[in-house]
Amino acid sequence: MPTHPPGGEPAAARGSGPAAADLTPGRSPVPVWAYLVIVATYLVIVQGVSKLLTSRLNITYAAPVSVKELWRGITVPVFISLVFVYAVVAVLGWWRPVFTDDKPVRRWVWLLPAIMVITVLAGVNYTGLGNKGAGFTALLALSMLGVGFAEEGMFRGLGVVTFRVNGFAEGQVAWWTCVIFGLAHATNLISEGPKALVQVLVTAVAGYFFYLIRRASGGLVVPAVLHGLWDFGLVSGLVVAGQTYAGANLFVLADIVLAIIVLAGRHQIEPAGARGK
Repeated sequence: MPTHPPGGEPAAARGSGPAAADLTPGRSPVPVWAYLVIVATYLVIVQGVSKLLTSRLNITYAAPVSVKELWRGITVPVFISLVFVYAVVAVLGWWRPVFTDDKPVRRWVWLLPAIMVITVLAGVNYTGLGNKGAGFTALLALSMLGVGFAEEGMFRGLGVVTFRVNGFAEGQVAWWTCVIFGLAHATNLISEGPKALVQVLVTAVAGYFFYLIRRASGGLVVPAVLHGLWDFGLVSGLVVAGQTYAGANLFVLADIVLAIIVLAGRHQIEPAGARGK
């Protein structure tokens, strides 16, 4: 993840650029502090509803082993948060800038989603899901798709647009949205303890992958679907209590490979001729 604007792109004037032009007439750009309040509210909803519904259940984080654990611990909290995210988008009138992106990257970036899709196809715990049944599997898939659209909408949607319209250079947009995305997962310290700190770092890096995929695909839908598929594959490895699924290691390996690829190509992300503009 870069610590400086890719290509040295200077910050745009506050409220200028395509994202700002797409805002509903008469509405002012949301300041960063207000966006942080929105993120905090989102996290309270997700964590609060989950805690309320699972207070009497002994549930391991992101490891539902029954339909009851799944809908209480993930499905309902996620879809309430999903409604919140897109209610905010609707109030702000940000549908177009949230769902579309006119800042392209070089074609090689498509290697990232290709690797992710291959990893999911190879790493899903098909046997475990088969033992759980079609109903459980369908609900898990729907729930993870909800996670994808909720988190991408909040961080690569509202987050990216907020930092862009407030005049941040594109490298800073990437940096801060990834940092916030990672720190948002620190709320899992409540349920997971200190080991959630590793998740914060891994999630922040993964956020940069999704940010690049947003730009490569020209919008939010592809990274949201990929996010959902990725989480579906990860969680599928935890649905059988007391069993360790070896395929889960593929996701760890893929994260390392993706990070190496992005690090190696970090100076070749922006389109040719974009440097210094």
